[in-house]
Amino acid sequence: MSDEAIRVLYVEDDPDIQEIARLALEDLGGMSLTVCSSGSEALQAFPASRANLVLLDVMMPGMDGPTTLDALRRMPGGEHLPVIFMTAKVQAHEVPRYQALGAVGVISKPFDPMSLAEQVIALYHQGLQTNGGLK
Repeated sequence: MSDEAIRVLYVEDDPDIQEIARLALEDLGGMSLTVCSSGSEALQAFPASRANLVLLDVMMPGMDGPTTLDALRRMPGGEHLPVIFMTAKVQAHEVPRYQALGAVGVISKPFDPMSLAEQVIALYHQGLQTNGGLK
C-alpha cells in the first residue's frame, strides 16, 4: 500500500455485508471507511469523506450503483475518482459495461474477506495509473 492511507467511500445496502467488508478493509487492510447504505446517502457524505476511492454496490434500492457513479462524476472531486463496483451480477457481458461506466474494476460477491483488502488496493493503484495519478 502507498504511504497515503486509502480513504474509501463504501456504499452497500446490506448491513451484514457492510460489517464484513468494514472488518476486512479497516482491520486487515488499514483503510479508512465512510460507510453509506444508499446512493443518496453516499452523495451527501462524499464531500466530507475526503474519499480517494469509492467501493460501490451495483444493486441497491432507490439509486443503483451506476446512477450513483454518474452523480458522483458530476460532483467536484468525483470526476476522476477510482471506483470499484462490488456485485453479485458478474456475468461476462456485464464487466465491460461497468468499466465503460468508469469503474476501474469489479469485485464479485460473495467476496473473500481475507483477500478483499488486497484486491481493493490493487484496483486502487490501477485506477490511479488509469486516471493519470489523480486523487
